[in-house]
Amino acid sequence: MSNFKDIFKNIFMPENTQNYDFTIDPNVKDQSNQEENSNNKPQTIFPSIDVSLEYIKVKYNTMINSDIVLREFTLNARNRQYKAFLLFIEGMVNSEFLNNNVLTPLMLRNRSNTYENSQTQIVSEAKTNNITVRKIKKFDIKEYIKDCLIPQNNLKILHDFDEVIDNVNLGSCALFVDTLDIVYNIDVKGYKQRGLQPPTNEIIIRGAQEAFTEVLRTNTSLLRRFVNNENLIIENVNVGKLSKTPCSICYLNNVANNDLVAETKFRLNNINVDYILSSGQLETLIEDTPSYSLPQIIATERPDRVSGYLLEGRVAIIVNGSPYVLVVPGVLTDFLSSPEDSNLKYQFSNLLKGIRVLGLFITLLLPALYIAITNFHLELIPTELLFAIVASRSTVPFPIIIELLIMEIAFELIREGGLRVPSPIGPTIGIVGALILGQAAVDANIVSPILIIIVATTAISSFVIPDFSLGFHCRVARFVYTILAYLAGFLGIAIGLCIHLFMVSNLKSFGVSYLEPYIPADKNVKNGIFLSPPWKREKRHDFLNTKREDKQSHFSMGWKYYK
Repeated sequence: MSNFKDIFKNIFMPENTQNYDFTIDPNVKDQSNQEENSNNKPQTIFPSIDVSLEYIKVKYNTMINSDIVLREFTLNARNRQYKAFLLFIEGMVNSEFLNNNVLTPLMLRNRSNTYENSQTQIVSEAKTNNITVRKIKKFDIKEYIKDCLIPQNNLKILHDFDEVIDNVNLGSCALFVDTLDIVYNIDVKGYKQRGLQPPTNEIIIRGAQEAFTEVLRTNTSLLRRFVNNENLIIENVNVGKLSKTPCSICYLNNVANNDLVAETKFRLNNINVDYILSSGQLETLIEDTPSYSLPQIIATERPDRVSGYLLEGRVAIIVNGSPYVLVVPGVLTDFLSSPEDSNLKYQFSNLLKGIRVLGLFITLLLPALYIAITNFHLELIPTELLFAIVASRSTVPFPIIIELLIMEIAFELIREGGLRVPSPIGPTIGIVGALILGQAAVDANIVSPILIIIVATTAISSFVIPDFSLGFHCRVARFVYTILAYLAGFLGIAIGLCIHLFMVSNLKSFGVSYLEPYIPADKNVKNGIFLSPPWKREKRHDFLNTKREDKQSHFSMGWKYYK
């Protein structure tokens, strides 16, 4: 037998002429952890530029890193020369700006960095009441470089290597000068970025046509433009031990509740993960009950919508690299609202909200009601319709639950396939799946025609829900209700609704009940699912407990009551 195996290996297996043994040393992980723990204390800048240069080379692995640039040069300052070098990442800085505004003033001799006389002091004079006040200050190379040699509006002085590395990784440039134990951080970002574009998922007819981008500072500037108030606070925090993803916490200082702001900061500052790359990952790490599929944090790509929430007293979280901004807290009524609602007359908005609530119940319960009625409660069906259903199912060989699950799973496959294929043929797949495949299934006696109507109505209703995450929750819960209806009819649906309502009523988002402003009852319930007229929306939501309760005067239309 062994000879046969040897012959088989010699014929079909390639001959290995090199012995290559790969093993993972179990002590490597422990050594890396020990090294990480030993380096918790920040390393300050070395006064010797040679030592700092070697430290940077080791830290960035410049022997194998191709995009790390170390530009060594001689700096001229008042007829004195100092060794210096610049540290930056190629592709993340504006090279032309770096050459003209950083290297040229530092390297070339000009009036700014030369002085022909023997004076070694800087003198400034000011006249007050015919009295000349003269201020004499000794020459300091640190202040001289910052004040006279670098014509850049965003310049910071750093004192340890961790701060230097974090800023360089974000696209800044670091200037090291010999004999100085500080580093000049110069903002010369110039990497490629996507421009402002209309929203792709939250499309409205009347309203702003600008969406957030992946650049943090672009997003904060959009909020500044919409809010236009000096009380808008934007605080920075880094999340992730390795990625150190920049995030911003935005709130109105004179409106937002201090406890809500403090809770948001606490959760962001106590996330112990290696990396965060998107707002979706951050959302799952800061929501109160991540094991439940209902969305508890608002995610939107519209700056006008976020600005409205900020003015109400909520807190926004912007993640660098993600075009979606998180808003906390989020309640159920927020996920049934569309940005279009505030731009329409309240009668139109309430009509649309009523349609969304109806669509929510249809997508949740219609397949379950069909199963319950056809299996347990046939007396509810008119006689003519009952005969039509029985006649259409007479040639179908499967039980009704199997028939329904086949169509639901097929539709989910079609929906997922339409999202993953290239956009030009996405609608084609939907048409083929909805028309040809459905008709072929009926002709082959796999499903009944009425079931096609049930599944299609359920699918269309799911598209009415404005929030993507809430629509996902309804798609998952629909299968649960269908199984309960198959087991116990209306009783199973009632049990499922009671359990569902019990879970939702116990859900909280940053300390706020998920069913606010209804459970518990809010005195400002005028701004619930259905909107009151704009001139009656005088109060902010009571559950936000904001510093400013009133958001408009009792007589908001002053022109109408002007005397």
